[in-house]
Amino acid sequence: MKAIIYRDHGDADVLQLVERDVPEPGPGEVRVRVAVSGVNPTDWKSRSGATSRKSFPEVTPHLDGAGVIDAVGEGVDRSRVGQRVWLYMATVGRPIGTAAEFTVVSAEQAVPLPDAAGFDVGAALGVPALTAHRALTVAEDGPSRLGPGALDGKVVLAAGGAGAVGHAAIQLARWAGATVISTISGPEKARLATAAGAHHVINYREGDAAARIREIAPDGVDIVAEVALGANLALDLAVLATRGTIATYANDGDKPVNLDVRQNMTLNTRYQFLVLYTVGTRALTAAAEDVAAAVRDGVLPVGEDHGLPLVRFPLDRTADAHRAVEAGTVGKVLVDITP
Repeated sequence: MKAIIYRDHGDADVLQLVERDVPEPGPGEVRVRVAVSGVNPTDWKSRSGATSRKSFPEVTPHLDGAGVIDAVGEGVDRSRVGQRVWLYMATVGRPIGTAAEFTVVSAEQAVPLPDAAGFDVGAALGVPALTAHRALTVAEDGPSRLGPGALDGKVVLAAGGAGAVGHAAIQLARWAGATVISTISGPEKARLATAAGAHHVINYREGDAAARIREIAPDGVDIVAEVALGANLALDLAVLATRGTIATYANDGDKPVNLDVRQNMTLNTRYQFLVLYTVGTRALTAAAEDVAAAVRDGVLPVGEDHGLPLVRFPLDRTADAHRAVEAGTVGKVLVDITP
């Protein structure tokens, strides 16, 4: 099979296209012929060595993807052969991710993908959708699972609604019944957040963003899904409801986070810092089940018309795909693997 590998940490030039033997599934595993691989910031950060140490002499990157199961290991129902699936966390504890024509994962990490959902949708789920799910299910007064009605009466603020996680947070929160506000930095990103389903879009660079959010939500925002905590904390606290939650999955811009202790005590603020690698099996499994239900309901579409433009590269240009994500390309970067 054709696969992308790297042997040493470094910039995108360390990625190589090579021929490798097709892997065999072990007990409890499935082998997937990958159609589309999704690229996330965590993929290039792992490759560069910024966030992890390399555990294997050779690594095929990418956590997310979609394709068709073509073989199963001992203990897995053989009827799954031929099933369309989306994959998540493929490289956790394994050397072969989805930047290859075939990959092997545990059966639970290959989630059935309805015929109505394309492989593009499947490859865009994984890290963004599971992260968004976690952000929306950690509030003291909120649900631990998502589904229609789970967030009825709640107000959700999705910071950076034009990003992949912000996009998924908008879609999932709206599916669950929340009033969804998104903050963005300009008109093009406003268009994308609106297309994703945000009820209200606020340009935080224009006027008094906090006052405009308070007009929409006089009692405050219940949950903030935050991508840039240091940069946005003052706004978040200005609009947060008492006992509200700020769930942060990144700190874009790396601005230091300074907490006013008395202000947070008065609000009874809950902060949830999250990363999928250590979130735990129970939370991951619950998120995958709920995301799968949302996909079946047709509420997680991707593409320009749905607020998440797709930027595509062939397998032999995976290095360019990494560069695109690292440069902050708006939209979802995908690598096409097999027809």
